[in-house]
Amino acid sequence: MKRAILPLLISSFLVSIPAYAQDSGVGKRVDRLEKEMRAVQRKVFPGGSTKFFEPDIAPENAATSAPSTTTSAVTDLIARVDALERSMADLTGQVEQNGFRLKQIEDKMAAMETPGSSASTGGTSVSSSVSSSVSSSAPAAGASTSSATATPDPERVEVVASIVMPDTGDAGEDAYIYGYRLWEAKYFPEAQAQLKKAAADHPDHRRASFSQNLLGRAYLDDGKPALASVALYENYQKMPRGERAPDSLYFLSTALVQLGKKTDACRVLGELQDVYPDEASGRLSDRIASGKSAAGCK
Repeated sequence: MKRAILPLLISSFLVSIPAYAQDSGVGKRVDRLEKEMRAVQRKVFPGGSTKFFEPDIAPENAATSAPSTTTSAVTDLIARVDALERSMADLTGQVEQNGFRLKQIEDKMAAMETPGSSASTGGTSVSSSVSSSVSSSAPAAGASTSSATATPDPERVEVVASIVMPDTGDAGEDAYIYGYRLWEAKYFPEAQAQLKKAAADHPDHRRASFSQNLLGRAYLDDGKPALASVALYENYQKMPRGERAPDSLYFLSTALVQLGKKTDACRVLGELQDVYPDEASGRLSDRIASGKSAAGCK
C-alpha cells in the first residue's frame, strides 16, 4: 500500500512544480528536490520502478529518458504572457483611440444642437468679416423696403388674385408652391411676403429651406441685394442641412458682388466648396465658376 501511495504523492508534487517555475532560484530548488526524491526512492524502494524518477546511473543500452518538461512549460508560459501583454497593449491603444473619436463625435453632435454653430454645417463657418458684411448691408429697421406697402394697383391685385394657392393637404408644401408661382410670375413683393410667411409658419418642413432661399432670390431679382444677403445668410446659418443651403451660399456671393464686396464673395464661394463638396463639384459647379469669375476670385 505504501509503495502505491508514495509514488502518487511524489508525482502530484512534481506536477505542481511548473506552476512555480518562474520563482527566483526555482531551478536550484527543483534540482535539490529531485535529488532528495531519488534518495528516498533508493532507501524506501531498493530496485524500485523508474516510472517517476530516472536512476542515477542508467544501463548503457537504456533508452534516453524524456527531458524534464519544466523548462519547456515555463518557456511556453512566458511566450503566452508576452503575447497577452502585446494584445493588451494593442487593445488599450484601440480603446484610447475609440474614446477620442467618440469624444469628437459627441462634441460635434452637441455643437449641431446649437443654432448657427460652425459644427452644425459640417465645416467651417462663414468668416466673421462676411457676417459683418451681411449685417452692415442690411437696411435700417423700419425702413420702407417693399413696394407692396404702396397703394395697390387694382389691376395688379386682380392678376395676383388669379394665381391660386394649391390645396394638396400639405400646408408647408402649398405655401412654398404659392410663393414660387408668385416669384415665377415676377410679382416679387408679393412673392417675398408669401415666402417669408411660408418659412416662418413651417420652420420644420422640408420646404422651409426652399422658401428661405427663394426669398433671397426674390430680393435679388427685385434689386435688393442687401435684403437678399440677410435672407440667404440666415438660410445657411439656421438650416445648414437644408436642401437649399448650398444654393443660398452661391446667391449670397452674388448679392455681395452687387454690394461691391467681392473679397467676401470669394470667401463665401470657398465656404461653399469646403462645406458642400459634393454639390460644389456637381450641380453647382458651373454656378461656382461663374460666381468666381464675377467676383474676380484667384
